[in-house]
Amino acid sequence: MATDNGGGAGGNTGQGGGGGGSCEPELSDSLKTFGAVLKVLREEARLTQEQFAPRVRYSVAYIAKIEQGRRFPPRDLLDRSEEVLGAVAGRVLRAAAKSLTRKVGLASWFLQWAGVEEDAISLYAYECRAIPGLLQPEPYIRAVFERRLPPVTEEQLNREVTARLDRQQIITQRPNTAFSFVIEQAVLERGLGGNQVTKAVIDHLLTMGRLRNVEIQLMPLRQEDHCGVDGHMYLAETPDHRWLGYTEGQRSSNLISAPKDVSVLLQRYGKLRSQAHDCRATVSLLEQMRGAL
Repeated sequence: MATDNGGGAGGNTGQGGGGGGSCEPELSDSLKTFGAVLKVLREEARLTQEQFAPRVRYSVAYIAKIEQGRRFPPRDLLDRSEEVLGAVAGRVLRAAAKSLTRKVGLASWFLQWAGVEEDAISLYAYECRAIPGLLQPEPYIRAVFERRLPPVTEEQLNREVTARLDRQQIITQRPNTAFSFVIEQAVLERGLGGNQVTKAVIDHLLTMGRLRNVEIQLMPLRQEDHCGVDGHMYLAETPDHRWLGYTEGQRSSNLISAPKDVSVLLQRYGKLRSQAHDCRATVSLLEQMRGAL
């Protein structure tokens, strides 16, 4: 993998903002097929969604979205469904799940990094434009995409919101992957979407920061020693311990694999971590900002 130009982490359905490349998100029938299979099996068991959902320990709304093909099914749903629907139904669901990909709804130009992201054992992100995609709560995601130019349809917006929310599951489903985020305080101070959206973002950052495999640091508004002036960056360590980098701009993206270039990004990211507030100070700042809204 060398350098790949064509949109990505801060674009249509990538890490940050909502103004990426010109490609429509790729469509797939795999989620719809899985959802349809689950619905048929549930109905064969003579269970309504209201009866089935509590038995598999998910909300009715979440099960409805899975059956509609709008949510990626969690891994434990297969085991829980087998307990409720029986062994044969469990085998059918597992067969349907084999065709699933978490990349449904992601723009074609972002798929290469999305694949790296899924398999990474370490993921680092420095953001100066928007909250990283993996940390965005739904109100913020909608605020981002609702402001995109050219405008999107409601169907496109819902599809891309779903894609981003599904990507975020890698944080909780990969507890052995180390996630590190350095985010400019200015991103929060901007108040994208208004106070209620900003409150949702802060609450979500505080919640995610409590996970053992997640570190979140805010970069102060005033920082004389700041090595992030060249812009945002994403870094991933692969299972074979190679490092890859990712950056993007207006309607373009770069997947960086040359060791000397990745080394530069790693050096800069390490320095940024030392220049940002530590995790405890970040929590205090977030709570202070939350109280001021």
